[in-house]
Amino acid sequence: MKGLAKILGVSTSTVSRALKDHHSIGEETREKIKKTALKLGYIPNSVASNLRRRKTNHIGVIVPRIDRYFHSSSISGIEEVANEAGYYVSIFQTKDSYIKEVESVEILMSNKADGIIACLALETSDIDHYKQLANTKIPLVLFDRVCNDLESNKVLINDYDAAFKACDHLAKIGCKRIAHIAGNLNSSIFKARLEGYKAALIANNLTINEDFIFYGNILSEEEGRHFANALFDMNTKPDGIFCANDITAVSVIQTARERKFSVPQDIAVVGFSNTPISKIIQPSLTTIEDHAFEMGQASARLLIKQIEDNDQNIVSETLIIRNELIIRESTVPAE
Repeated sequence: MKGLAKILGVSTSTVSRALKDHHSIGEETREKIKKTALKLGYIPNSVASNLRRRKTNHIGVIVPRIDRYFHSSSISGIEEVANEAGYYVSIFQTKDSYIKEVESVEILMSNKADGIIACLALETSDIDHYKQLANTKIPLVLFDRVCNDLESNKVLINDYDAAFKACDHLAKIGCKRIAHIAGNLNSSIFKARLEGYKAALIANNLTINEDFIFYGNILSEEEGRHFANALFDMNTKPDGIFCANDITAVSVIQTARERKFSVPQDIAVVGFSNTPISKIIQPSLTTIEDHAFEMGQASARLLIKQIEDNDQNIVSETLIIRNELIIRESTVPAE
């Protein structure tokens, strides 16, 4: 700015205000200063400016897997709200690794991020890396996979309630032997979905058969296919399956077709997350809508509120996003 001021014969403060479109500088002068700056390759040093204000306008987002529809939708929601508020977002993918998660938090701390939004990796049980954020006064919002032992803002759905709805629906359409492809029980959300499944069976006077419960690791297509074949090989087969995500549910439908079972006549299937493939697969998949995009939006709003509110006595809060059961052909045949 000193160089521009000397070339143009104006004060440094005039250059500074002109580059910020300050109303006190006339339009003609602003345009002249901007054109000269552009010609000389001047780039505003926003990092230095933000550091002077002790603010970087940088939000870090840590998710397990960017290629999962839920996480990519959540990120889109976060970015929309953050960008509108003047923040830029950097994305870190842990691939469910505890070590990668710790490294991501350390990088964001060293780069003076204004705040962090995170969904816990499946390997994460020790949360000391998040507890360190309190010492650096970096706000944290956990979403979807959260830790109840950590005092922080949280955004999630009621996974127990959602699973109960899914399995209650299977019981109400006449299923008597309902199986469950469960997620990794290191995660609170999959524990809650398992408990919701069991509660729905009890509420409908159905037997909980532990042989009908399979525990996945990352709930991949391969895991879904493997568990489906194991269920279909049983002498007494299930007539309904509740899957902890849509990926495994779609694999179950595909495997059923290959094994000459009819969905939903022989076996009804329910998934979780209402991903785009749930509408495309034939028959279309009954599933839980978990509003991932809205969860991301809510997480960003909560974090930005925390960043910009100087009241250090704010009590952490938990937001519960609504969920709905979307009924399609995999449980109710098209007329």
